[in-house]
Amino acid sequence: MKRFTLLFAISFLGVMAAGQARSQGLPDNETVPGFGRGQGAGRGMGQGRGMGRGFGRGAGRGQGAGRGIGAEQPSEDNGAASGPDEATAGMHGHDDRHNADRDVFQYLLQNHLKITRTVNELPNGVETLTESEVPEIADKIKEHVQWMEYRIDNVNPIRMRDPLFAEIFQHADKIKMVHKETENGVNVIETSDDPYVAKLIQAHAKVVSGFVAHGFPEAMKNHPVPSGGSANEPVRTVEKKDSLDSVIAGHGAIAKLPNAVMQPRDRTRFVVDLTGGGDPAKLNGSLKNVARYLNIYADAGAKSANAEVAVVFHGGATRVVLNSEAYAKVFGTTGNPNLELLHQLHEAGVDLYVCGQSLTASGSSPEDVAVFIETAVSALTAVVNLQADGYAYVPLGK
Repeated sequence: MKRFTLLFAISFLGVMAAGQARSQGLPDNETVPGFGRGQGAGRGMGQGRGMGRGFGRGAGRGQGAGRGIGAEQPSEDNGAASGPDEATAGMHGHDDRHNADRDVFQYLLQNHLKITRTVNELPNGVETLTESEVPEIADKIKEHVQWMEYRIDNVNPIRMRDPLFAEIFQHADKIKMVHKETENGVNVIETSDDPYVAKLIQAHAKVVSGFVAHGFPEAMKNHPVPSGGSANEPVRTVEKKDSLDSVIAGHGAIAKLPNAVMQPRDRTRFVVDLTGGGDPAKLNGSLKNVARYLNIYADAGAKSANAEVAVVFHGGATRVVLNSEAYAKVFGTTGNPNLELLHQLHEAGVDLYVCGQSLTASGSSPEDVAVFIETAVSALTAVVNLQADGYAYVPLGK
């Protein structure tokens, strides 16, 4: 009983201490002793310049919750978003200031019609003036700019889902940002000695003007990166191509997306369960999709990825694999319009199987199948065996 009483007293004192710390502005994830985890050179946001510890991570200079972020190192992909609802949008992580920056940004978007903005392009950047006659909005503009300058100075990223913002923070060390508060807002001069980074600054200024003009709809967009990056830094673009230089020539057009998430992975295995039929006088449309799958792994991502692919034909797609003579006999066509693409898939290393049960049920036999197509006992056994070997299942009907 005495031991239980002692443990209860210790726990109660611990809860009281933590509650007192939180009442003074200490984040839940901070330890109580010292009100911080490290000696960062934070810039105090409060009045006065006393050397008392701020309540963030580091020695904040000033009263209240000072800028105690000085000692904190950003995560590998510090995706501190600032758009609507981005805090729950699956970002990779964010810093201690993220929620406050998001709230300020959303407030400005909500009041964008009460904000005026002018942009003067300089040879090496921009000069902007952003103001509001509403004092509360003017204060938020000042707060937003002050923290954005901090993020640039400390390479502390935000809104990393937007390609333009992600690119800007890749070059933040080359950006010089100086702001001067006016009665109703902020005058900012943002420049760089690097011509490409100067173009990024100018593109960013246009996007911010779009925020002011359109509010939330503009914040929902991804903004492209301007062309003209350095030779060793690929420009991030999305381009259409007809895949003639991909694995399967002439089929399976793809879009090149080197910066998209979920990139093709090496050593991927998947089996396509192909059941779609179609006009026997034309190329089977599902085969074009198989070609596209190969081209995606070969050429759509940031780099080529090796994939092991199998296709199992059954149902309406069973006769797609017949040789020219057998196909013409069944459908009254001149040859089989699918053979050329089937052969390209075979040459690209795709394993092609036809369901023996479907084949015989349709009145054909394994001897009627093109020479590079294998006949399985059934589609069921082929798919089950391949899945047991680690192949992911991809159904492909009409």
